[in-house]
Amino acid sequence: MKRTGILNRHLAGALAELGHGDGVLVCDAGMPIPDGPRVVDLAFRAGVPAFAEVLDGLLAELVVEGATAAREVREANPEASALLEGHFPGLDLVSHERLKELSEGARLVVRTGEARPYANVLLRCGVFF
Repeated sequence: MKRTGILNRHLAGALAELGHGDGVLVCDAGMPIPDGPRVVDLAFRAGVPAFAEVLDGLLAELVVEGATAAREVREANPEASALLEGHFPGLDLVSHERLKELSEGARLVVRTGEARPYANVLLRCGVFF
């Protein structure tokens, strides 16, 4: 068994398969999940695991060259907005409807138990060299 890092075998395996430019949607429990991408559903109950915890864990494992979120997060969920803007100074903000459209091209969806609105982000993978 692994000692550190992500222990969920489905998530660890999915992350290992990602390449440059691949999209990873990290979403709350209410975000519609598109057909097509691999889905790792971590939701245990409302709020568990939290969006912030999952995002921090993923960022410890991934190189991210860009991120997109719904602009509605600023008013509807200031805590998630501050978290996203803190991690991604160049955060691209689009309408929630556009984020759902962009999510259809994601290679991986990671569903959290977050139960607050607009706690969603589409990450674009980078490379470590």
